[in-house]
Amino acid sequence: MIKTTDQPHLLPIHNSDQPLFSFNTIKDYHNDLLNGQTTCVEAVRHYIATAKANHHLNAFLELFEEEALQRAAELDAQRKDSINGKLHGVIIAIKDVLCYKGHRVTAASKILSGFTSIYNSTVVERLQAEGAIIIGRNNCDEFAMGSSNENSAYGAVKNALDETKVPGGSSGGSAVAVQAKMCMVSLGSDTGGSVRQPADFCGVVGFKPSYGRISRYGLIAYASSFDQVGIFANNIEDVAITLEVIAGADEYDSTASSTPVPAFSKLLNEEKKKYRFAYFKQAIENSSLDVEIRTQIQSFIKSLTEQGHTVEAVDFKLLEHIVPVYYVLTTAEASSNLSRYDGVKFGYRNTAASGDISRMYTATRSEGFGKEVKRRIMLGNFVLSAGYFDAYFTKAQQVRQLLVQQTNQLFKENDFILLPTSPTTAFGFNQHKDPVEMFLADIYTVYANLVGIPAISLPLFRHQNNMPFSLQLLAPANSEVSLLCVSQNFLHQRRDR
Repeated sequence: MIKTTDQPHLLPIHNSDQPLFSFNTIKDYHNDLLNGQTTCVEAVRHYIATAKANHHLNAFLELFEEEALQRAAELDAQRKDSINGKLHGVIIAIKDVLCYKGHRVTAASKILSGFTSIYNSTVVERLQAEGAIIIGRNNCDEFAMGSSNENSAYGAVKNALDETKVPGGSSGGSAVAVQAKMCMVSLGSDTGGSVRQPADFCGVVGFKPSYGRISRYGLIAYASSFDQVGIFANNIEDVAITLEVIAGADEYDSTASSTPVPAFSKLLNEEKKKYRFAYFKQAIENSSLDVEIRTQIQSFIKSLTEQGHTVEAVDFKLLEHIVPVYYVLTTAEASSNLSRYDGVKFGYRNTAASGDISRMYTATRSEGFGKEVKRRIMLGNFVLSAGYFDAYFTKAQQVRQLLVQQTNQLFKENDFILLPTSPTTAFGFNQHKDPVEMFLADIYTVYANLVGIPAISLPLFRHQNNMPFSLQLLAPANSEVSLLCVSQNFLHQRRDR
């Protein structure tokens, strides 16, 4: 349901004497700008037209057409013999959980319908400072709660490769925007795999940095100790450049890391050595993992050993506890974070019950929140209640600490961990009617969020059902340089075949 200011005279009119606009990498795009082969305005027109042509995919809730064209024209006028800004003219879409001053932000929920942000999130501020053009906001699961993008108040997003399949969630709209070439790069949020799993289903790169590497200021919270802004792109170089821009300390977010931000894009080719990889035996042998996904990942592991890398299977006995611990802790944090949406100061309000504050709260939240969000709020309130706090919340925190300790120990002997991203390829709409069955689909992605380490989903494989699937690669905290280097190597090897 794209909303946009229609300006027919600004839509691209293709001249048969001129080549169609094409995009490969940000670096190539910048070279084309300098060589006069394209302009920022032409790029915006191309992506606006593509987004409109694919409106049925429901990846965008709103296109910022008029202002994107105006910004593009300003950048073209400013540019002379050099590119000013690492993301000069780069067309970026943002998930509908990132605040953009003067623009609507709803977290794909009725309860925030009509709300306009009064400030910029830190990531938006940094994107604009480096010359990026924000083209629109992407659809997602409501308040980032879901693994299929079927939970949006504005309708489900469709997978561009097979429109009968889900794109994954919660950042499904952001994944499809890159997949269907409706933007160059997009931003999502990853609380338990919400960037990596849709990247897997859509066949694009999905990257989640270490917790705190990117500021959460202006990111609508789901679970504050898990949430992290993530990046979608078609290649590692563009992920590295975007990360370089949006990472770093932030006075508005006390959880943002003060660790210096490396020049990721310039370091991609510097690390070339033999690595030590670990994989969880229980993960690869898990009965829920699709047989072909297992076979192809095992074949890939064998190829790594043939290249001289060390790959070792390790027992990780806490694997079966990861999903329960994740849902106990995230729902507890969600019930607290979402208590602010009560219809008093902003967003949706049930006016029929306005004479009674208690009835107004109840009616507003009952009508404003969707089914999945209400389920998680109630579960969170339950695990935080007096009779169950120690049995559930405290115990889950203790297991989380054990996970951190075992992970640190694991990385003393290994450089990376290999995992599948998802147990299956993209599934059909309404296929998982049981919420618990849907929760279990997160078995391979929530681990990185529980322990705060960086992880990436790499589109290396194709299933016999013709859908893509990915390898997930995890690294120690603040080891994004190594993670991006080896990821680039993996993708280049795959594409050279």
